[in-house]
Amino acid sequence: MESGKKHFVLVHGVCHGAWCWYKVAAILESAGHRVTALDMAACGASPLRAEEVRSFDEYSRPLLDAVATAPPGEKVVLVGHSFGGHNLALAMERHPEKVAVAVFVSAAVPFVGRPMSLFLEQDLKLATMLVRPSQLFLKDGTMTDESVLTEGGYGAVSRVLVVTEEDKTWPAEDQRRVAASCGAGVEVRAIEGADHMPMFSKPAEFAQLLMDVAENYARA
Repeated sequence: MESGKKHFVLVHGVCHGAWCWYKVAAILESAGHRVTALDMAACGASPLRAEEVRSFDEYSRPLLDAVATAPPGEKVVLVGHSFGGHNLALAMERHPEKVAVAVFVSAAVPFVGRPMSLFLEQDLKLATMLVRPSQLFLKDGTMTDESVLTEGGYGAVSRVLVVTEEDKTWPAEDQRRVAASCGAGVEVRAIEGADHMPMFSKPAEFAQLLMDVAENYARA
């Protein structure tokens, strides 16, 4: 990849799809960056139905495959919105050497040694346009097993939490409280005026924040 250009991998929240990133993806691509916006299994344009996806691993497979097949020496910038932060965590755990930084956007940042399902009650009731039925996999072993996320995998990757200041589904003060509980290893940034969907409410500001984070963490 050309020096100074980054590869952003964008992951939607529950019930949404790759379509929700179209504004941010266009801005990033116009700046010369590579962008991969993914549909998780049974989401967006995926031909699967929610009831056909049997596990969180299967639901996350498009992301896991995308990260695993990144060219040797390339580190991607992962961006996950809301529930998509859980997909990020699993990809970070499986392929920490492939990830430069993970950006959690209005998303709980999972703890090492704790189940990923810990904060799911604080996840949003998402916007309704173009949504499809989905699952939270609350009884799936990958989500409930405390040993899934480790210091050597997930914990080895830099993490940034983006607080959406005008979020009505998960208030900014709650996002900051959760971020504070994660310890000093998580950088917190904020987007003024952004609601729970900053890719729609503040796409230019959001894209610039992502490029700034990538510049700081994903140096060639």
